[in-house]
Amino acid sequence: MLMKILMIARKTLYSSPGGDTVQISSTAKYLRYLGVEVDIKLSGEDLDYNNYDLLHFFNIIRPDDIIPHINKSSLPFVVSTIFVDYSEYEKNNREGTFKLFAKVLTGDQLEYLKTIARFVKNGDKINSPYYILNGHKKSIKNIIRRANMLLPNSDSEYHRLFKSYEVESSYRKIPNAIDNHFFTDEVPPNNNFKDHVLCVGRIEGRKNQLNLIKALADTNLSLTLIGKPSPNHMAYFEECKSLIAKTNNIQIIEHVDHAELAAIYKAAKVHVLPSWFETTGLSSLEAVAMGCNIVVTKMGDTFEYFEDMAYYCEPDNIESIKNAVIAAYNDPFNNKLKERVLKEYIWESAAQETLTAYKTVLCE
Repeated sequence: MLMKILMIARKTLYSSPGGDTVQISSTAKYLRYLGVEVDIKLSGEDLDYNNYDLLHFFNIIRPDDIIPHINKSSLPFVVSTIFVDYSEYEKNNREGTFKLFAKVLTGDQLEYLKTIARFVKNGDKINSPYYILNGHKKSIKNIIRRANMLLPNSDSEYHRLFKSYEVESSYRKIPNAIDNHFFTDEVPPNNNFKDHVLCVGRIEGRKNQLNLIKALADTNLSLTLIGKPSPNHMAYFEECKSLIAKTNNIQIIEHVDHAELAAIYKAAKVHVLPSWFETTGLSSLEAVAMGCNIVVTKMGDTFEYFEDMAYYCEPDNIESIKNAVIAAYNDPFNNKLKERVLKEYIWESAAQETLTAYKTVLCE
């Protein structure tokens, strides 16, 4: 029997691409290879749920994108939680009035405030009366209770979610992954980036590129940042560019397609994600597959993926970032981690695990 799945993602999935953009498109791609019919729609669209067997949502931290659809549809649904916690970033890096709120409000209260602020400032529509009346935390609890299954990227992500909301749910771990048809040893290196340090990701405060720039500005290492600025973080992007202009070893490239990115990873030596939080960091997995040692944040779920085979840094400590990058740069490449990534973290496997989750839900 042909299975038909409707994936529903945030409104800015394509206008402000991130790791979830890759996760959604890659999961859908490999599910189709398994014979599953998949459509991807944005949460703000008027959707017809007829002829689908199951709904698949992403980003539980955006409950207003999910609740209207589960209220309109009687279909079973699963949620790829992608549950991040940016509270430390908010408390330490926000400026002005919002910084005062960040000091006294909980993470859920801050998310609610930001949703209201986006509505007032940008006219971003709030879709769910339930969300307005009940707030962020109760909305997420509502989703967890009603979901047929949660699909976190790691066990530690699920345990963090349960600790935060104290609502249990059945779950199946679906690790983040790489496309091993793009990221292969056959890719020739782009030697314009030979022995570079890379940081691939959307340019925004939560990704912490500014502290990385500060950490490497006075070194002889060549740092290349690859990523578009987040639309709501343009001042941060300008601050990054202003600091880079005072250096001769750092550059920003706003867009590189996946095929070209593989060749850049192949030539580089180290990849860094000094973020305030990462559930994984897709670019870290891709970089490992192409022969880079990786530096990652200590905050989030990175240890479950990389264990002691990565170099860890504290996002608020410039010396910590610098020392971790230098150590990763000077050490030989860790083939053991590459073998693990190519064995455990590829999209074919993630799609198969996702399909198993769908079948479990539909057979209940």
